[in-house]
Amino acid sequence: MTDASLPSLVDALLESYRADERGHHINKKFLPSRDEIIRCVQLLLQLFYPGYFGRQDLTDENVRFHVGCLLTELRSGLSKQIELSLCHQAESCNDCTTTCSVEARRVTDALLSKLPSIRATLLRDVQAAFDGDPAATSLDEVILSYPGLLAVTVYRVAHELYVMRVPLMPRIMSEWAHTNTGADIHPGAEIGASFFIDHATGIVVGETSVLGANVKLYQGVTLGALSHPKDERGRVIRGTKRHPTVEPGATLYANATVLGGQTVVGEGSVVGGSVFLTKSVPPGARVAMKPPELSVRGADAPREADFEI
Repeated sequence: MTDASLPSLVDALLESYRADERGHHINKKFLPSRDEIIRCVQLLLQLFYPGYFGRQDLTDENVRFHVGCLLTELRSGLSKQIELSLCHQAESCNDCTTTCSVEARRVTDALLSKLPSIRATLLRDVQAAFDGDPAATSLDEVILSYPGLLAVTVYRVAHELYVMRVPLMPRIMSEWAHTNTGADIHPGAEIGASFFIDHATGIVVGETSVLGANVKLYQGVTLGALSHPKDERGRVIRGTKRHPTVEPGATLYANATVLGGQTVVGEGSVVGGSVFLTKSVPPGARVAMKPPELSVRGADAPREADFEI
């Protein structure tokens, strides 16, 4: 590219912006900051697990001041990003944005008031991870290193914002966790306490999934939609129950796939690895695939064309 060709390239890009309004945010005022939202998540980690994240020299003498400073910073950051999210939605719908700041402060204070109860639930999640994984040597190891716990921690906050109908922020939070842990938990899912996802990688929990307490998921488990219902114009109908219900105490092993809004995994059931399930199973069920037929040959056996891939 030469300096002379640069203006024509600029013109071509500007023309593409004018020709299609999708994929740009020009002539608009409101948009939350992904970086600032992630900063809020990092402050929340410090509040939920003091001494593990952020400052590590905490004592009974300084922890009160430390928590007060974190809450002050968090309240300011959350309020601003919630306001921008609400105003963005209002601007997109051509609604009035003058009430966004008032609603943002209300939502922020409501969320902050829930932090102690969220933390109490998270401690049960920590204990579930330790109890459920024989490789775990301590609660410290779980908190500091387990990607599943990080994903669940972010989910617990994102879910509260989702319930309070804050747009954009919950998904930004959960997709940050998805990127960093490999676990994709939609903030709309309803998940009970003592939730443990082992290894985390490849976990998918859809928006309308409902999970009871003491549920355990292993890597690669998908709680997904069997199909996407559409209206008479062929558009996907939103807001329907599309994802499964997993009752308390159920365990789903690696790469199990459970689909459908009417599918229920009964209380205390065990779904084996690689099972593909689209119908409900009763409480206490054991669901497994038939073992595949394997062909094992010695090193000196003649090779066949279809034996090795």
